Amino acid sequence: MTTTFETGPGQLFIGGQWREAADGARTEVTDPATGQVITTVAEAGAADVDAAVRAAREAFDAGEWAGLSGRERGRVLHRVAELIRENAEEIAALESLDVGKPITLARAVDVTNAANDYEHVAALAHSLDGAVRDVPMNALAYTRREAIGVVAAITPFNFPLILAGSKLGPALAAGNTVVHKPADETPLSALYMARLFKEAGVPDGVVNVVTGAGPVAGEALLRHPGVDKVAFTGSTAVGRHVASAAGEALKPVTMELGGNAAHLVFEDADLEKAVGAVIKAFVFNTGQFCMGGPRLLVARPVYATLLGILAEAVPGVPVGDPRDPAVVVGPMAGEKHLRKVEEYVDLARKEGGRIVCGGERLDLNGGHYYRPTVLADLPNDSRVIQDEIFGPVLTVQPFDSEDEAVALANSTPYGLASGIQTGSLARAHRVAARLQAGIVWVNDWAMLDPAVPFGGVKASGFGREYGPEALAAYTKVKSVVVSLD
Repeated sequence: MTTTFETGPGQLFIGGQWREAADGARTEVTDPATGQVITTVAEAGAADVDAAVRAAREAFDAGEWAGLSGRERGRVLHRVAELIRENAEEIAALESLDVGKPITLARAVDVTNAANDYEHVAALAHSLDGAVRDVPMNALAYTRREAIGVVAAITPFNFPLILAGSKLGPALAAGNTVVHKPADETPLSALYMARLFKEAGVPDGVVNVVTGAGPVAGEALLRHPGVDKVAFTGSTAVGRHVASAAGEALKPVTMELGGNAAHLVFEDADLEKAVGAVIKAFVFNTGQFCMGGPRLLVARPVYATLLGILAEAVPGVPVGDPRDPAVVVGPMAGEKHLRKVEEYVDLARKEGGRIVCGGERLDLNGGHYYRPTVLADLPNDSRVIQDEIFGPVLTVQPFDSEDEAVALANSTPYGLASGIQTGSLARAHRVAARLQAGIVWVNDWAMLDPAVPFGGVKASGFGREYGPEALAAYTKVKSVVVSLD
């Protein structure tokens, strides 16, 4: 299958025009469900990145976008949301093909959330304002929120459409221009969206898309002196490098990094409902989910019961071709991701861990499939528990008290998300306040909305996406003090 874009297959989008890489380089994009090549896209080098940043700078300085009122920018972004909905089937199919995510989830989650996000920031765009401050001198003091300038948006492979929107949406709403570097494995929805931005009326040069390898195109973008802010989602290891490079240039950074969330099930929880949330938390998007819940902590009185329920229920989760509407778990995004999961499950075996279910590849159409896996009897200091596996693997540990549950939950370097299953409202609030995480869900998992800020603490990053907090992060504050003497 070859995916053809309006002006040719997979070209760079710079200054409102489609073009090949300066050296003509191209790279293959494969279907994770079959391992077969879908298409090829241009592979940007430093010269292409420089051209994209220069186009973004020229567009920003021209003021054709930043000079619009927030309400006018909001109208354009609202049109972007409308176009996503109008092209929902094509975008969902493209995301499913590129990432390997089940088509049903691509429609219901990825496309829907992306449209909602642009719609939300469109509404926020015309509410962006400063404040008048009371000062003791005879003067009028007020603040202005202004666009930062050129934003580098670097996004990962697991949710290409959503995680691009969480950066481009608020950056554009605030009046910035953007150079977007999507993951080299999953660039297709970023190129599709470039067309929709143009159709919606975003001026040329305001959004630029450069596809290519992280160590080349990503590094050139990160270090380009014409970039004023970096917005990054990815692994904690790469995030440290991004933060260091941006810090050298004193550029502000928003970073949403790895996660290894704990999911706490107390003895007073509704186990029937809890099991559904537990399974969703670790198999959604084949476990390639930074806010997933791969660490299950269970009160000892219900530990054996819950393990037994999982042993029966998890093997029944539909795994297979992501184009099948009944499938819940698709393939891993690539062979390297699949091998990483295998290595961690092998390590669990060596450390005496018990394979409750799963623990092996699924041979299907040459794709990168792994059966959802539940592990028990591992010590808390095991790397299988402490590290981010990023696959459909769940570790289960018992606890004897609320204090022990909180201590286990907070025992890893990460702090992106966490969850609580309990019938006690008092316990829900009490434990939520003690968990070291950017977001805590109670009696469900992954309840997300563009109005609710999302981000991490500790090794899971800093800054927030979504909500008015995200929009503020793409602005700089200027104070103006006018003498009234």
